[in-house]
Amino acid sequence: MQYRVEKDSMGELQVPADALWGAQTQRAVDNFPISDLRAPRAFIEALGLIKASAAAVNADLGLLDRGIADAIVGAADAVAAGDHDDQFPVDIFQTGSGTSSNMNTNEVVAHLASEAAGDKVHPNDHVNMGQSSNDVIPTAIHVSAAMGVEKRLLPALRHLRDTIRGKADELNGVTKTGRTHLMDAMPVRFGQELGGWATQIDNGIARVEAALPRIRRLAQGGTAVGTGINAHPEFGRRFAEALAERTDVAFEPSPDYFESLSSQDAAVELSGQLKTVAVSIMKIANDLRWMNSGPLAGLGEIALTALQPGSSIMPGKVNPVIPEAAAMVSAQVIGNDSTITVAGQSGNFQLNVMLPVVAYNLLQSIELLANTSQVLADKAVAGFTVNEGNLEKALAKNPILVTALNAVIGYEKGAAIAKKAYAEGRPIKEVALAETDLDEAELDRLLDPAQLTQGGINK
Repeated sequence: MQYRVEKDSMGELQVPADALWGAQTQRAVDNFPISDLRAPRAFIEALGLIKASAAAVNADLGLLDRGIADAIVGAADAVAAGDHDDQFPVDIFQTGSGTSSNMNTNEVVAHLASEAAGDKVHPNDHVNMGQSSNDVIPTAIHVSAAMGVEKRLLPALRHLRDTIRGKADELNGVTKTGRTHLMDAMPVRFGQELGGWATQIDNGIARVEAALPRIRRLAQGGTAVGTGINAHPEFGRRFAEALAERTDVAFEPSPDYFESLSSQDAAVELSGQLKTVAVSIMKIANDLRWMNSGPLAGLGEIALTALQPGSSIMPGKVNPVIPEAAAMVSAQVIGNDSTITVAGQSGNFQLNVMLPVVAYNLLQSIELLANTSQVLADKAVAGFTVNEGNLEKALAKNPILVTALNAVIGYEKGAAIAKKAYAEGRPIKEVALAETDLDEAELDRLLDPAQLTQGGINK
């Protein structure tokens, strides 16, 4: 490999000749050979947008030469667009402020801008003007999270909710055995069961939306400790306005830079809501797996779309692969939330020192939930079919239907009928006809599964 010599405040060192980064990035590469985890694409995009917006605002404030600013904006836009993702080699597990990632961005943008301007663009004096890693990285967390939620996650969750609602409407007339404790219970309609799933997702959407106002508040302008040192007094407000115009997201300056630099409470809050969504998806995924179980020795209530062979040794086996993947995603998001919660506690005085790991886990949770919601809707919920014969057979022999007779024959008599029906494998109606004074017409009316599903939704 060919190298060139770069210099920073600590001295000289070798950098790969074709690298766009400089000395500080190379020091981070050398210092943190810890994992194969790098800054997510959404985070790099946010950093590019921040540098472009900052340069434009500094030029408007008369602090930065317009030609240099234009070169920075062009270079930063290219970074935001993903043209140079291979130039961000710094490990996620780095200095807790994310200084290495900020300087990586400054150096790449400065290199590109220098080529465009035909003049030296300095990574600190020009690209990082009016900024500090201490406000850039918290801002990048909020910007990338807000964009990911608004542009990807919420549309995907709405798609999942609407797909479930559509399937619920389609199957609303189909009655099945309800289950509590995984044991037979009173009947429900498919529409009711799926409607509960849809409401879970709808509530998840509301929870995530409720966290967004605090995510849209940006630390930019607080610089090193929250006092705004080295930034123009109007920089934070103008920056938020410029970024909102670039992204079509309603960003605003933080009302308290000290809070925004020293804590990650907004990220912890959002992560908690993402965890709740993950819990909902886990429940839905597991219900689908149980209903699909069999086809002969399980519940066999539904048949999920066959997507791939299910075994390398058992021919003909088909597994519920999409719900299984969704359940694993849910477990990952729940784990990510634990990491973010611990990291959120590391706000020591004026700075949180676990910012990169907050960014990585929060953005991964957003991406995983967005992708999973789309896949779960399109490849599991939308296409499953109902095995009505199995449903009817189970309903006919469900001993818990005797619950409908409680008001007429009493709990004790009902329990005796249920036990006898179960022990002899006979329908409840048949046993009740022999053990009570009720005639067949009355039993048909009282034990009609469809009639027993009325109610349960208050609108």
